[in-house]
Amino acid sequence: MLINFFYHLRAARLPVSIKELLTLLEALKKDVIRPSIDDFYFLSRAALVKDEAHYDKFDRAFGEFFKGVQTTLGITKEIPDEWFKQLLERAFSPEELAKLEKLGFDKLMEEFRKRLEEQDGAHHGGNKWIGTGGTSPFGAGGAHPEGIRVGGDSKGGKSAVKVWEARAYRDYDDQVEIGTRNIKVALRRLRRFAREGADLELDMHDTIESTAKNAGWLDLKLVPERHNAVKVLMLLDVGGTMDEHIKRVEELFSATKAEFKHLEFYYFHNCVYEYLWRNNRRRFAEKFDTWDVLRKYNPDYKLIFVGDATMSPYEILQPGGSVEHNNPEAGAVWLQRLTHHFPKHVWINPEPEGLWQYRQSISLVSQLVGGRMFPLTLEGLTRAMRQLSK
Repeated sequence: MLINFFYHLRAARLPVSIKELLTLLEALKKDVIRPSIDDFYFLSRAALVKDEAHYDKFDRAFGEFFKGVQTTLGITKEIPDEWFKQLLERAFSPEELAKLEKLGFDKLMEEFRKRLEEQDGAHHGGNKWIGTGGTSPFGAGGAHPEGIRVGGDSKGGKSAVKVWEARAYRDYDDQVEIGTRNIKVALRRLRRFAREGADLELDMHDTIESTAKNAGWLDLKLVPERHNAVKVLMLLDVGGTMDEHIKRVEELFSATKAEFKHLEFYYFHNCVYEYLWRNNRRRFAEKFDTWDVLRKYNPDYKLIFVGDATMSPYEILQPGGSVEHNNPEAGAVWLQRLTHHFPKHVWINPEPEGLWQYRQSISLVSQLVGGRMFPLTLEGLTRAMRQLSK
């Protein structure tokens, strides 16, 4: 099995060697881990992957090879008390709820805690217990419009109120090669050139004039290279529903880094709250206070949000509404602070523009950014750059 796993990693273009495989075998012989797929994942990654830049490739290859191998459902029965402090109004249409029992937020969390106390072991299907499938509002892969996802991947409803798992996101790759130059061309509408730095660029006109005045002896004249002086702050939504748009967002990110010398970027998830991060693998250890970001960058920066704005409306309107933590202030408060501090701002949305009217959260975010939401298309980027240039 390990030999096949080794060849699978090599096929995924991971630079693993025989020596590293032998190290993994030696560790397994010494029983340094329990017989757990999770423990094997961390051990094999530590033994086989020597460069953090290859973690994403390893994760994908590991998932492909061990697809279908699952661990038992391990859920702690200690739920953070702050999850039960918020009384939130419902935000779904009657049509969405007609087939299911109507539950308020407090009732939802109360039932979740009670079922955790009652349930023993894993459960699959049905309409009551915490498990996978079925119409229970608790678990993964089910069909309840306002549920609490416990482990597993989203089925695509995009409406979970809370997610009971620690999710890992990956940074967008700014080295992605863009198949066409059109995105860069669209971004070039946002330009203000200035000369700065060392004398690196030949001034052809001055060189010809000086050479002529010097009786034909070549007299080279150099000037500082021209750079785009526009300063851009980019805030990128990552993880969750944004996984569907990774390729296009990476292309946009790569093009933006190529076009703007003065580019700063941070990540957030779903909505902006009290902290941001620069590295998704260390997002809990290396947080940046959003207040500090507001103080650090002057209002002359152009602010570009990139996100699908697809989430539960609670995450925008309510304190404690974040899908991942108990946020003291609503996401709407932070969006207003950012857009007020950076008057030149736009929101780039990779979701098709035709779907925006059907998602309440997109409408809310669009209103909060003053209607400056544009689709991630060439035409949308062109309009966004014109907006930032005004």
